[in-house]
Amino acid sequence: MDHKMSRSPWVIHYDGSSCNGCDIEVLASLTPLFDAERFWRGQHPATPSMRTSFLVTGSVNAQNLPVVRQIYSQMLEPKCVVACGICACSGGVFRDAYNVIGGVDRAIPVDV
Repeated sequence: MDHKMSRSPWVIHYDGSSCNGCDIEVLASLTPLFDAERFWRGQHPATPSMRTSFLVTGSVNAQNLPVVRQIYSQMLEPKCVVACGICACSGGVFRDAYNVIGGVDRAIPVDV
């Protein structure tokens, strides 16, 4: 991952099936108070093929599994996947639900 972050990341954010707890924190970081966009070149490319980082919040279920895999496959190399929150890492409180397959690592390779 050392060479993956040699430039400013262009982040694509995807919220899976979550309670929006982590999602609200991620979106709050984009506000002027925290201003995380200053590290992202301040641009939001239109397509996943122009992004370098994939930030996922929430658990992966059967319905959004194809979407997560499609976004990941459209990104060019090198790419970095970040699982944000306990739901994205292991399924969290939703892990015993009938349609939840677990964390993002069950669908795509996760770096962080």
